[in-house]
Amino acid sequence: MQVQGVHHVAYRCRDAKETVTFYRDVLNMEYQLAFAENEVPSTKEPDPYMHVFLDAGGGNVLAFFELPNSPEMGRDPNTPEWVQHIAFKLGTHEELLAAKAHIEGKGIDVLGPIDHGLFDSIYFFDPNGHRLELAADKGTDADRARARAVADEMLEEWSRTKRAPRQASWLHEQELKR
Repeated sequence: MQVQGVHHVAYRCRDAKETVTFYRDVLNMEYQLAFAENEVPSTKEPDPYMHVFLDAGGGNVLAFFELPNSPEMGRDPNTPEWVQHIAFKLGTHEELLAAKAHIEGKGIDVLGPIDHGLFDSIYFFDPNGHRLELAADKGTDADRARARAVADEMLEEWSRTKRAPRQASWLHEQELKR
């Protein structure tokens, strides 16, 4: 088996129309299609849903389910809100700053830019409470190769100690070349 990519990623939403409007107007994603059924195809359960699909660029599709008969959606109370998020790639730091201004112009609070060493990011929430990230790469191929070279070693050390390994600490201790 060889996975060829992500077909789509699906999340739950409170309101399908509001969600499509947000992703179309705030992130310029094209609304592609919708499926709606009164019965779940895989389980045959009687449970109406609306399933909407948006073009997230680069052949990637972001989808949402509205489930009107299910309890109100919530978050995992044991996971900090910064952990679970959807990250979208932008081309340049200038695009990231322009996106921040655009999103703030829609009345949405934006955190950042945050320097992650190999890329800079901004963060904000969609109307469903999903945390979103826009990221612009800035590291060189050599920087990425240097980080990749220690990835396995770092994972092994983390697995043993549950403490942050220091092999890639340079990512946060120096500004990388753009």
